[in-house]
Amino acid sequence: MSKEKPDDETLQKWHDDPNNWKWGMFYFNREDKRIFPPKRNESMGYTINFANPLSILICVGLALLILTIWFI
Repeated sequence: MSKEKPDDETLQKWHDDPNNWKWGMFYFNREDKRIFPPKRNESMGYTINFANPLSILICVGLALLILTIWFI
């Protein structure tokens, strides 16, 4: 796998591929190393690339932080 950043055309191709969207709303692409790619409707912000292990750690950490604050 190349360590170069993918060009805009490749990023757009990945984003538009329905196979990279599980249940139409969860982005899952092992080739895309971004943690926060744009949502399907790009004007709505960003989502999480659930194929990136770092993004899962960030989600779990954020959930633990919220629960800790909630129960203190």
